[in-house]
Amino acid sequence: MRGSRPKRRVAALGSAGALVTATLIAGAVVAPTANANAAGGHGQDRQARGTAIAAARAAKAGIDWQDCPADWNLAKPIQCGYVTVPLDYAKPYGKQIKLAVDRIGNTGTKAERQGALIYNPGGPGGSGLRFPARVTNKNAVWANAAKAYDFVGFDPRGVGKSTPISCVDPQEFVKAPKADPVPDSEADKLAQRKLAREYAEGCQERSGWMLPHMTTPNTARDLDVIRAALGEKKLNFLGVSYGTYLGAVYGTLFPGHVRRMVVDSVVNPSREKIWYQANLDQDVAFEGRWKDWQDWVAKNDATYHLGTTRAAVQAKWLELRATAKKNPIGGVVGPAELISFFQSAPYYDSAWAPTAAVFSKYVAGDTQALVDAAAPDLSDTAGNAASENGNAVYTAVECADAKWPTSWRKWDRDNTRLHKDHPFMTWANAWMNLPCATWPAKQQTPVDVKTGKGLPGVLIVQSERDAATPYEGAVELHKRFKGSRLITEKDAGSHGVTGLVNPCINPRVDSYLLTGELDAADVTCAPHATPKP
Repeated sequence: MRGSRPKRRVAALGSAGALVTATLIAGAVVAPTANANAAGGHGQDRQARGTAIAAARAAKAGIDWQDCPADWNLAKPIQCGYVTVPLDYAKPYGKQIKLAVDRIGNTGTKAERQGALIYNPGGPGGSGLRFPARVTNKNAVWANAAKAYDFVGFDPRGVGKSTPISCVDPQEFVKAPKADPVPDSEADKLAQRKLAREYAEGCQERSGWMLPHMTTPNTARDLDVIRAALGEKKLNFLGVSYGTYLGAVYGTLFPGHVRRMVVDSVVNPSREKIWYQANLDQDVAFEGRWKDWQDWVAKNDATYHLGTTRAAVQAKWLELRATAKKNPIGGVVGPAELISFFQSAPYYDSAWAPTAAVFSKYVAGDTQALVDAAAPDLSDTAGNAASENGNAVYTAVECADAKWPTSWRKWDRDNTRLHKDHPFMTWANAWMNLPCATWPAKQQTPVDVKTGKGLPGVLIVQSERDAATPYEGAVELHKRFKGSRLITEKDAGSHGVTGLVNPCINPRVDSYLLTGELDAADVTCAPHATPKP
């Protein structure tokens, strides 16, 4: 399940889904050598050396900034460019791939500038290229940070404009209706297992040369090369959702290269959780947040007319699901499409009212609103390609990062047990991840995330009832990164806290980015404002 906002079909840690100009500091910056021993092992030593070689090369080359291509939809003064990195860091002089980057200069004076702030929105598979638009769109939450920092976005390897990978024809990928994720029989399970195996085979056929190298540690190494290409001695990083795991791995491999790091809505970095168990944990958290949304809908029955209790709203949901299973709504919206659409409510508070409004219209007799919201748009070929690519990267990274259970009995037992009490997301999430059970490329052992020499205090921000990245993940990273501080948004559950208006949180994020100062102790904040109907 995935971490940044999806677009129709269950997708990474975050969302189910296919369903989320200043001059550089003068002078080339020589890349400090990577901390070869941070993760241990001879292979890592070679990759650390390879990263240092690639970073030194990038520092010398810099980035040839230009106006962005028209079809990237990034208006001036945002500039775009590419950074070249090795496909395999153990072979730094071997095959190279290109990564797309963009930036907007800090809005303050030259004296106020503190370098580049690099962003990753999650996924795996999310594009960060929209990040500089927070400045052009005058996003008030980020105005103070923008005075001090160039905002830099990038597409990670395999994503979007950065040597994209693919596993299936995008138009086929979005076609609807798909089978109900909740199986009625062993035959249903067998059919889903066949689809998962075919998906893994499609990834190998279409993108096999990239698959062994589609790992979080390699993306962390890419991040270090981008840092060097920007002329930055140290990295300032903002990671949300899966971006927190990327930050955790970067901080472990390159502790001395970190200047400031904010991680928001945290993937549990424990080796035992990456990635099979993390997805099971998500199913439990999604059920809890789904209930929170239903409580809110019931409280606002005067607006939505979906019932005055959680049980009544759930009954309406089950009725809708059963109807769509029997006869897909508009011929295209079945249970799978419903889950892809409705899952945005447990993901993001900003989706509470729009999701409830569509549901309300449907119950009142307007089926078109639901079809428009939940069915694929086959004419949107660019959007469909982006959805397919996001899912391909999600799958490739999670499958390659760690060893997955290959026994169907284990998958079946674990998901059958979980589904009993957590039916909203469990089976949809299982099928999304099942390609990893038959993955055709090598699977790694996850990095042991920990504090290394030179790692500064990291700021961790997390809502207590997050569905996509359960709260325990933030606690675990806090334990592993010594000197870190944890801000908990109590009685809240939106995924991606730093982008929301919260007078307890926003000034603390600003203060850390601008001065490096952390609170003397962890902080608990009241929730941001509840959505209005």
